[in-house]
Amino acid sequence: MRFSTQTLLLQLGVVLLVVLLSGTVHAWLVYERIGTEAENQALTLARTVAADPDIRSGVQAISKDEGTPPPDVLAGGTLQAAAEAVRIRTGALFVVITDETGLRLAHPDTARLGERVSTDPSVALGGQEITTRNTGTLGPSAGAKVPVFAPESSDSIVGEVSVGYSVESFSNSLARDIVPIALTAGGALLAGVLASFLLRRRLQRLTLGLEPEEISTLVHDQVAVLQGVDDGVIGIAADGRISVFNAAAARLLDMPDATGQDWASAAVPEQLKQLTQPAARDAEAVEIVAGGRVLVASARKAWHRQEDLGWVVMLRDRTELQQLTRQLDAVGTMSTALRAQRHEFANQLHTIAGFMSIGQHDAAKGYLARISATGPLKFPVEQAELLQDTYLQAFIGAKGVEASERGVSLRIGPETLVRGHVADPQDVTTVLGNLIDNAVSAAVGGSSTERWVEVELLDDVTQTGGTLHIVVGDSGDGLGSLEPEEVFAEGFTTSERPVRSGAGQGLGLALVRQLARRRGGDVRVLEPGSHGGPGAVFMAAIPGVMDSAEHAGAGADLTLREDSNG
Repeated sequence: MRFSTQTLLLQLGVVLLVVLLSGTVHAWLVYERIGTEAENQALTLARTVAADPDIRSGVQAISKDEGTPPPDVLAGGTLQAAAEAVRIRTGALFVVITDETGLRLAHPDTARLGERVSTDPSVALGGQEITTRNTGTLGPSAGAKVPVFAPESSDSIVGEVSVGYSVESFSNSLARDIVPIALTAGGALLAGVLASFLLRRRLQRLTLGLEPEEISTLVHDQVAVLQGVDDGVIGIAADGRISVFNAAAARLLDMPDATGQDWASAAVPEQLKQLTQPAARDAEAVEIVAGGRVLVASARKAWHRQEDLGWVVMLRDRTELQQLTRQLDAVGTMSTALRAQRHEFANQLHTIAGFMSIGQHDAAKGYLARISATGPLKFPVEQAELLQDTYLQAFIGAKGVEASERGVSLRIGPETLVRGHVADPQDVTTVLGNLIDNAVSAAVGGSSTERWVEVELLDDVTQTGGTLHIVVGDSGDGLGSLEPEEVFAEGFTTSERPVRSGAGQGLGLALVRQLARRRGGDVRVLEPGSHGGPGAVFMAAIPGVMDSAEHAGAGADLTLREDSNG
């Protein structure tokens, strides 16, 4: 049997039990109330009869005589007539008058006159009033007994008056009152049944027709899956409330758990909210920068049997992939440059071999002297000798080859001074590579006839790690009408080609700024530039990426000693 059916039957049983108990208690209270009212009415009537002077005188007169008059005399007497008149007028079951010994002087059944009463009269004959519910010769009744005092004395008891109302009479009253009770109970039962059916339907709708065991299994599976994956998962219910926000999403977005918050006002990137707009149902995945990471975000509408369950937003971290891609680009650029230099070096060797083969030894010596003076491998970077760090030499040299192929001259600024060595090539590659690539693109697209990019580097080395300051300018047309902060917005690109979703374009400057700020530095625009050149000038400060020359030299000496001892 399904859980919803069991719940329905249980609710119906509870409602039925409550209605029956309530109806029974209500009927019992009404019965008690009617019985108490009958006893009070009998007591009032008995007091009235016992206080009648004629009754008191008649009872005293009979009590003074020895013996009790015969039943036929009592039946025609004044006491019998008075008692019957009262009984008929009030609708009582009986009005009985006795003498001081309990013998009947008035009774509805004249055959009972002169006999002792069937119930104990001692309490009333003792001077006290009493209400009773008992069964006498006329049937069950609710009544009262009061003493009859002599006319001239309130202490002398000469008899008692007993008045009773039939139980059947107030049972009839109860029957009249029980109809509203029964109708009320029936209405309550009907309302309970209807509410139970409605609750059953709502329970089935809320649980999607699943049993408790299935729901428990789904919850365990959901927790295991959501907390076990590296992708961020955000679930937005149909009412706009965040129902799922796993640990990976909190880590990738660098924010606390937002479960239970309203999606529209949650502190998540605006691009994620745009993915869940009705018009974005079939939107492609987009790349955003959040928490210093490059994330690929996608959103899908969730349905269950034509029921709208809301949205599911997936977040995948592409930061390491972006960094690895940039490093591979740098390596590829260096490889291309080295292949070109290797080709040039091979040509130089052929030239020397040619001189030697024809016996022009002096010419060969002169040629070797010129090569030694200029270096056999030379990157197309002006003033490259200002760079002492081998990593910066290789990386900027490779960028110079790439820029040269696009018709741009890459040069090192005269104020460059780098005394330390690069300790974190990955972040330096990301920031410096982005700035140089953007500058080369701006120079290519500029209106100036001279295309150049100038890079100045300055380090500030301390014992705990130095800061690398980078200034990059170009011959482009500057930012134009753009505000300096606009170029750091996600989606901004200097590429003339349209930005393709997922291509990683439009994220470079936003990423390098977050990377620098995460280290305590910054990336900003020094000069917006002007049309016709010079172009915009960017400055970056990256703390903690440089080591002092002494530290690097000590490490090299230690390596040499280890190699020699090994």
